[in-house]
Amino acid sequence: MTAIRLPHVKYICPHAPRIPVTLNMKMTMPSWFDLMGLSPDSPEDEAGIKRAAENIKAIIDHEAKNGIPANRVLLGGFSQGGALSLYTALTCQQQLAGVVALSCWLPLHKSFPQAASASGNRDMPILQCHGEMDPMIPVQFGAMTAEKLKVIVNPQKITFRTYPGLVHSSCPQEMAAVKEFIEKQLPRI
Repeated sequence: MTAIRLPHVKYICPHAPRIPVTLNMKMTMPSWFDLMGLSPDSPEDEAGIKRAAENIKAIIDHEAKNGIPANRVLLGGFSQGGALSLYTALTCQQQLAGVVALSCWLPLHKSFPQAASASGNRDMPILQCHGEMDPMIPVQFGAMTAEKLKVIVNPQKITFRTYPGLVHSSCPQEMAAVKEFIEKQLPRI
């Protein structure tokens, strides 16, 4: 993030709490919500996902009270953080500037598009990036998420980029795309 930081943008990078994770033999680790599996048909921690989204919405509310309007807030994250960013934005009533979703999926995907019915973000830009060699969250899951997003928000606002040879990580080209997206969605005012 330091290489793409813009001087006119405030960055808040919350850390996930440490919780036992089923997928990791119930070992305690940083995680926004429990993970039972990493496939589209795996059971999901609905209560944990919704609780984590409410925590992020509380940060948005806090920033709004301190003078940063929601339409100048862009959510973003990698892997589970990207998944949480997507879910939070799509269920948020406030209109946000956009979402950067890296190497991730849409949690509780079966609840959409209904779950987004009260969302103020039907026309929100989303940059979704994924490594083509990702062994944790296969690129096909990212592609499925991009297709699902097209029925939830304006399909013209979805950008899905893949990176050959990239595993569950980022690369300079991806970070350049993220920087360009942030510059476009949060211009200096």
